[in-house]
Amino acid sequence: MRYSASHKLETREKLLQSSALSAKKSGFSSVGVDGLMKAIGLSGAAFYSHFSSKNELFTAIVERELKQSLERLGGEETQDRQRLQRCLKHYLSMAHVEQPESGCALPALGAEIARADESVREQAELWICRLQQSWAHILESDSLAWAILSQCVGALVVARMLATPQIQRRVLQSSHQEIVRQLDGQCAE
Repeated sequence: MRYSASHKLETREKLLQSSALSAKKSGFSSVGVDGLMKAIGLSGAAFYSHFSSKNELFTAIVERELKQSLERLGGEETQDRQRLQRCLKHYLSMAHVEQPESGCALPALGAEIARADESVREQAELWICRLQQSWAHILESDSLAWAILSQCVGALVVARMLATPQIQRRVLQSSHQEIVRQLDGQCAE
């Protein structure tokens, strides 16, 4: 039985969404094609009508997830410092630590992206640079935007590595306080 073009697009979107959630929660390389397809109720053989390889799926996940991060953290409505600071406070939260599947892909998948082939890293670079440029525009500083972006991702990675919620909170609060200090210091100049 042949399916409509819209059915194929809907299935592809379900696969992307399900695979992204799984990847951010458990890692992308830990699940095989059969497991990814089983999660949406299809056989592993159906995978290849949507993607030519698992690597192509990972590239699509990186694009989708980082595009969403850009929309949340650097979209048009984030064009002022106060809005950016609210976004950063939410980013550096225990909810983000405890629910990696519903947050930014960079802390969850960064190590896998770094080990991936060039097409995946190029896709990540494109969206990370767009986010950094958005923040650089708001902050009027290219280097401060890179520093804050790196600090946010790093703080979340470190917090997730720790076992004690109290220490996790200290990492997040310290990072947020330092970012606010940097932003306040920049305003005073």
